[in-house]
Amino acid sequence: MDYYLDIENSTNRLIDEYIKYNSLVIAFDFDDTVYDFHKKGRIYSEVVSLLQTLKSINCYLICWTGQEDLDFVKTYLIENRIPFDAINENPPFHKSTSRKVYANAYLDDRAGLRQVYDELNNVTKILSKHKYI
Repeated sequence: MDYYLDIENSTNRLIDEYIKYNSLVIAFDFDDTVYDFHKKGRIYSEVVSLLQTLKSINCYLICWTGQEDLDFVKTYLIENRIPFDAINENPPFHKSTSRKVYANAYLDDRAGLRQVYDELNNVTKILSKHKYI
């Protein structure tokens, strides 16, 4: 099996990066990850709760969206207490001209949301257990 396809290896990588930098950069999609784009009554409370936990341990959160009305996105995030540090922008400490935002992990409904959610949730539990946070 490829090294980072093993969940233990990818989890340990995130833990090592958190310990080294006292932070992780997490990019999260907006539509159908924290916002019910299709208006089907879907809720995303577990993802929002994880984002709040990540913010509480000093993670840098980037809302990564294809929405064109960024004022709407910002207002929605604020009104729904969804923490974020940037929208579609790299962290100030990562200079790049690439359109892809830099992150240690990406939460996205179309890109393995369950796996990344579980992995980040485990990372916070392990860090807490070993008193890193």
